Order: sequence, then structure tokens, then C-alpha cells
Amino acid sequence: MARCTAPVNGHRTASGAATCPACSSRSRSYDSYRYTPYSTHHPSSGSSTGGSARSTKPRWTRAGSSVLYTPAEVRTLTPVRENVEKRSSVPDLRDVFLCHAWDDRTGAAKELHDLLESRGVTVWFSEKDVLLGSPLLREIDKGLAKSRVGIVLVTPALLRRLVGEGIADKELSALLARDLLVPVMHNTTYEDLREVSPLLGSRSGLSTTEEPMAGIAAKLAELVAL
Repeated sequence: MARCTAPVNGHRTASGAATCPACSSRSRSYDSYRYTPYSTHHPSSGSSTGGSARSTKPRWTRAGSSVLYTPAEVRTLTPVRENVEKRSSVPDLRDVFLCHAWDDRTGAAKELHDLLESRGVTVWFSEKDVLLGSPLLREIDKGLAKSRVGIVLVTPALLRRLVGEGIADKELSALLARDLLVPVMHNTTYEDLREVSPLLGSRSGLSTTEEPMAGIAAKLAELVAL
């Protein structure tokens, strides 16, 4: 069995440990573990949004903002931001049209709505913008026409509505045609979405598996700020 030479030569440096017949193998093992980079599937690497940690700020971020993005998120949101800027001169537009399933109106959709409004974002939200007795589809058409960006809150409830071709499906068709769409995934996956809507599932977006709803609201607020 090899004997450690530390009592004679000392291991004050990594090279000293490497030349020791007893410690060299342990040193190599430790160095290999210590310097192995994160896998792209490590939870902190943002694997579902391109495999990169949040360290980027897009050009539209204001000075002093602490909100960070993955490179994939910047690529996804940049075309939407460009359209927001092109429509900046159009008067009386809401910042966001929030498309959601009826079952989410008092849950996740309400949470996202409240978080956005707390950041000064104007939101078209069916719970407050459709008066009792008003034709729902007509009101939805108006909301879509008068909003800068469409946000689709994709949940298990929305997937069920898409399968049944409910009103949510009509909203999504209009949002896709405008090319001003940001999907927000919540308690579901893109794989599940692609099974019922391949076109919508092909769009990248934001996800609550990557960060809390408050973080998503912060990014959406920056996206529409002019």
C-alpha cells in the first residue's frame, strides 16, 4: 500500500499532492468533481428555456432594473418588444390582453392580473371588462384590437378548453394571427400543449417552473413599458 509523503515533503500545493503516491488519485478525483461544469439539465441552468442561467438584460431594460433573463428568453421576447414599439403611437391601447381559461379566472389568471396591475400594467381581463349581458365574443374582439400584447396563460384547464374548441381557442387564433403572443406556462408543459395545439406549442415563452409568477409579471411589465 502506497504511503503518504506529507510528513516528509508536505502537501502545501496541489502539485505536491499530485506527486504523492498515496494522495495523487484522490487529488485527481477531487479536481475532476470540483471543475466539472454544470450540465445543461441542472435546475439552475434554465434548461427548458435554452440551457443558460439568467444573466442577460435585453436592450429595453431600464437602468437599475434587477430583472435578469436567459438568452433564450431575450430571443423570444425581442420580436414582441419590437411590435410594441411600432405600435407606441396608437392611442388608447391596453398594455396586455390576458387570455385564460374560465376555470382560472379566480386563481392563476387573477394572480397574474393583479401582479401586472401592481406594476402599472393595464390589463384587459374578462372578469372586469365584460359587463353582464354583453356579447362575450364581441367584447373579446374589442379587447384584442385594443391591446399591445397578448398573454396566454396555459394551464391544464386551458388545455381542456382547447380540446373542446371553446372561446379560448378563438382568442388564441386571433392572438397568433397578430404575432404578438407570449405563452405563460403554469402547471403544465410544452409537450402537453403541443398535443392539443401544435402551432401554439411551437411558440416559446415563460414558465412558472423556471421562476415564480411574480418574476414573470416583472418581465412582462418591462416588455410593455414605453
